[in-house]
Amino acid sequence: MIINLFDDSAWKSLRPLSFTRPVADLRIGILTIAQKWEKYLNAESGFLTIAYLAVKYPSLSGAELFINGSICPDEGLLNAISNLKHGECLKKQDVVIAYKINTADFDAHTLDKLQTIAYSDNFIRIAVPEDIFKYNDTELRKDFALLTKGRTSAKLSSTNTFIGDNIFVEEGAEAECSSFNSLNGPIYLGKNAQVWEGCHIRGSFALCNDSQIKMGAKIYGQTTIGPYSRVGGEINNAVIWGYSSKGHEGYLGNAVMGQWCNIGADSNNSNLKNNYAEVRLWDYEKESFRETGLQFCGLIMADHAKCGINTMFNTGTVAGVSANIFGPGFPRNFIPDFAWGGAQGFDVYSLNKMFETATKVYERRNLEFNKIEQDILTQVFEDTKTYRHF
Repeated sequence: MIINLFDDSAWKSLRPLSFTRPVADLRIGILTIAQKWEKYLNAESGFLTIAYLAVKYPSLSGAELFINGSICPDEGLLNAISNLKHGECLKKQDVVIAYKINTADFDAHTLDKLQTIAYSDNFIRIAVPEDIFKYNDTELRKDFALLTKGRTSAKLSSTNTFIGDNIFVEEGAEAECSSFNSLNGPIYLGKNAQVWEGCHIRGSFALCNDSQIKMGAKIYGQTTIGPYSRVGGEINNAVIWGYSSKGHEGYLGNAVMGQWCNIGADSNNSNLKNNYAEVRLWDYEKESFRETGLQFCGLIMADHAKCGINTMFNTGTVAGVSANIFGPGFPRNFIPDFAWGGAQGFDVYSLNKMFETATKVYERRNLEFNKIEQDILTQVFEDTKTYRHF
């Protein structure tokens, strides 16, 4: 089966996390949203997204099924989508969930002509950045069941302590002298993942392929560490997408951290205000702060953002794409894309300087920081100029 996952209004409301990817490429649980649909439907997926991202994330020809990339699959949705006929559109109120058409017949007015099939059940839709850590536990449990059904776990060393047996270990994963408590949620260790000595981990938790947890780390539940990452210190209800590092002491909680990010030693984010008030986050559409309805909300850090040692992030801080933060004191709660500085003030992080750094970072992973990546970041740089009033 061939499917295309389309972006709707959630792409705008998920900025800055979506500046560099379609919504379906967001990781929540163990897998990205696209990977979830691929596995459930045994499908190959493409993307219908904004033009500057389409070079890296193209659509696939031959698709007849189109699914909203902000929606996470579940049994009810799968049944409803499987029953769709050509010319039908599955909707809940104003949200288009999926539609089935012959691609050759598609034009700008096609959706208006489709027969609407109403869907009444609830489902998880990722519409704002905090939804990622908010729903991570639910999605992690679903992904764990999907990935492990009918399979036998590999074994870990007897030097470890296991509390509960709801743990699955892929081949090549290693751990020594650490504790794993799966009584409150499953624990998943991906292929070639490593847990170094003296770590304490509580479920629900996922450590994806080729990632490491450094010695003495304390990892609380509802947390995902994506592939090719390295973490340490204290982490709680955070989602790190991949190719990123939080390798030292310091606290990260109720947070989302994109790809190619780095958090310096002894850096911390606050996830609870001193007056226990509701947390606000920067909203790119409103160009102001909005209420989240959450009492616990920490750091939202977009791709390529980095901070120096001893950085202190206020409750509900948004750091944009390629933001580079350093220096004493608390930087403001919204750090624009391509900002360079901290509490003492910001300058513009020029594209040339950013590209020099990114080239070195990619080389460390034996990857090329190619023109496609450069063009995406160039577009983001241009589109976010209005926020850089330095």
